[in-house]
Amino acid sequence: MEKLLIFVFVFTLSLFSVISHSHTAFNVLNYGAVGSGRTDDTHAFSRAWEATCMSSSSSTTMDVPSGKTFLINYLHFHGPCNKKSINIEINGNIIAPSEPSEWRCENNDCHNWMDFRHVDNLSIRGNGVITGDGDKWWHTSELHSRPNALKISSANNVTLSGLTFKDIPHMHVILDSLTSVHVSNITIDSPGDSPNTDGIHITGSTNVVVDHCRIGTGDDCISIVSGTSNVKISNIVCGPGHGISVGSLGKNGNHDIVENVEVSNVVFIRTMNGARIKTWQGGSGFARNMVFEKILSHESSRIIDIDQFYCDHMHCVTQESALKVSNITFRQILGTSSKHTAVNLECSSSVPCTDIVLDDIYIVQNDKQRASVACNNAYGRVQGMNVPDIRCLNQM
Repeated sequence: MEKLLIFVFVFTLSLFSVISHSHTAFNVLNYGAVGSGRTDDTHAFSRAWEATCMSSSSSTTMDVPSGKTFLINYLHFHGPCNKKSINIEINGNIIAPSEPSEWRCENNDCHNWMDFRHVDNLSIRGNGVITGDGDKWWHTSELHSRPNALKISSANNVTLSGLTFKDIPHMHVILDSLTSVHVSNITIDSPGDSPNTDGIHITGSTNVVVDHCRIGTGDDCISIVSGTSNVKISNIVCGPGHGISVGSLGKNGNHDIVENVEVSNVVFIRTMNGARIKTWQGGSGFARNMVFEKILSHESSRIIDIDQFYCDHMHCVTQESALKVSNITFRQILGTSSKHTAVNLECSSSVPCTDIVLDDIYIVQNDKQRASVACNNAYGRVQGMNVPDIRCLNQM
């Protein structure tokens, strides 16, 4: 009996050792973080990250605990790391320096507040609030110097969930050169007049899922730009903001491509645009194979918008070359428009839009008056019952 008890005891210890070795947690408080909201905890976060990344455990967690507010400055979270999975649990709140002059940036160009690179199998989750004090930047700083909140780049298998981003100086979340990424249940909250504050910006990535998010910004709620493919966006509330945009593409003669995008179950609330594709004159490439469906608009403008003459300044030169926009479907889109023209398809005469489908569209103006449709060099077909009557789309 005594030998049996010794065996059970030794086996239990070895099992505990295996479990402990397979997953390890690193609390930022154990690396010097204070969490008072006044003490700079940047170095403590950096030390906790280094321990997390370099741990030999197969799965590790960097823990930002609840009940604390952490003041952090410009931070790199760079890999590759030594294990199979990295978890960042953010249940406390994170705040930025209150004044732009207090940021410690390289060459006075902050770029990204929290920058994750080359970290595969990364999960960032929690119910914490990340606040950027952006109002100090929005009307006093040049665009290139304002920091984005969170950038994740050059990685595979990434998840981001649960967090709230508030009043960020520039873009809130950037997904760059990622494969297999899932963003869910995040909240983005910045004023409608905050400049260039895109909610989720997707570039050069493939197999991207974004769902169940509430986004209010001063720019695109979600922007999808060059090199991106296989994107599914669903169950989004957008507003204020500029809608969900593919582009802009083709600026400065660039060759840009975006394809295989599905957007469904979206509510636009008083947005400047709804479902949008925007390309510059003079570029090349394509935007193709996209479906925007099951969309509800409440007092938004240009709910359906394809613009091949996009320009963000006053002096754009007319050019013949353009990206090819094709195989785009808008289906089951209804609600109210703040402008008379609710559907705008403005395409190039040299490279027209083709295979455009408008199916079951019901949009009226806020005052219940009939909205209008504008088309130029757009080819495709109309299906279902549509209000307003869509007659300007050239039949193929």
